[in-house]
Amino acid sequence: MSHRWERVRRSSRAVAGLLAAGLLLTACTGPAAEPKTTAPAAAPTPSGPLKVSVITHGTAGDAFWNVVKNGAEQAGKDLGVQVEYTSDGDPGAQAKLIDNAVAQQTGGLVVSMANPEALRPSIEAAVRAGIPVITINSGEDKSAEYGALTHVGQNESIAGQEAGKKFKDLGKHKLLCVIHEAGNVGQAQRCDGAKAGFAGTVQTLQVDISNPTDAESRIRGAVQTDSSIDAVLTLNSQVAARAVSAIKSVNSKAQVATFDLNSDVVAAIKAGDVLFAVDQQQYEQGYLPVEFLKLYRDNANVVGGGKPVLTGPDLVDKSTVDKVGQYVQRGTR
Repeated sequence: MSHRWERVRRSSRAVAGLLAAGLLLTACTGPAAEPKTTAPAAAPTPSGPLKVSVITHGTAGDAFWNVVKNGAEQAGKDLGVQVEYTSDGDPGAQAKLIDNAVAQQTGGLVVSMANPEALRPSIEAAVRAGIPVITINSGEDKSAEYGALTHVGQNESIAGQEAGKKFKDLGKHKLLCVIHEAGNVGQAQRCDGAKAGFAGTVQTLQVDISNPTDAESRIRGAVQTDSSIDAVLTLNSQVAARAVSAIKSVNSKAQVATFDLNSDVVAAIKAGDVLFAVDQQQYEQGYLPVEFLKLYRDNANVVGGGKPVLTGPDLVDKSTVDKVGQYVQRGTR
């Protein structure tokens, strides 16, 4: 009997050994139905000067975006950061610029998102690659969702409300809001905000900023056809000049206000041709993100706790235009 029990004990130990080996193998390989998710690779620790790529949807020669560029480049000089500014008004081409910057292992990205959905894959790819991103100007509501550290700009809805309220306080009754970039979410938000702040009727007009003559013609046609329009809100300083010219050509009673400043708008406010300008202080939209990215790299700071950092609105009218105008002349407002 003792020999038989000995054989049983030996057999049990052998089975236990096989089971242990099987469990070890299972622990090494894991269940086939639940593959392990690989986390994005961490970005390499940067060395040397920080390189920041600023990629906007600005069009060539646009005075607004020239001020953004001035801000970014000045921040680079002040902080010892290498800044490369590029832009393209076409969302697909802008996405390619982002992809190229990621491929070249830029140290940080600053991106305006007039068309957020078109840029989403490129921005999310940059975040996965470990490149910190800060969005500016447009796309505030999608910034955190896409993985950006923060957004720097003006809240377009709030700015639109302030413009609409200003027209209301001036006793206007019918407002024409002129959109110059189709598909730009920020411009739609501005006009929607103006509707919220304005007590009277608001209608929108679509023009093309790349065709100034046609834009002027469309504005002229709108105020000529509807003589009850007594207020025109443009969303760009260059379009404002066209609106003033259009209104004068048909002796319309409408008065113009605009978003953004340039030297022509300053002169027009002084002359009484433009009532006020909604200044989002875009120099800050160029300067601050470069500073924020350097702080993030050097000290792991996230300014604003990830919440948007607002640069406007600041309403400029006859009472403040002389002071602000000097900064417009030097390209910082």
